[in-house]
Amino acid sequence: MKDRVATPDGALDDEAIRALVTRLARPHRSGGRVIERAALLAAGADFGAVMTWIEAHGGEPEEEAPARTSHGLHGARFATGAGTSGGPPRRLILPAAALH
Repeated sequence: MKDRVATPDGALDDEAIRALVTRLARPHRSGGRVIERAALLAAGADFGAVMTWIEAHGGEPEEEAPARTSHGLHGARFATGAGTSGGPPRRLILPAAALH
């Protein structure tokens, strides 16, 4: 596979990362591309190098949807902390020109 090409020191080169991101990314409503963090991890590539490449090419974390408020007797109990995962972003948005 082309996206497994590595430099002599074992790191992925720019073209290999571009090929990997192109293969895993899907169209986004913004006109750019969206890529799932889980897909990057599952690909088995150098995750840190891929994330650095995405950031260098204008990639940004997708904003989480605001938490819905629940009503009812137990609504407050279940709504506490909803939508605020506090962890890494699940999806990354790349601008339209990033993969050209």
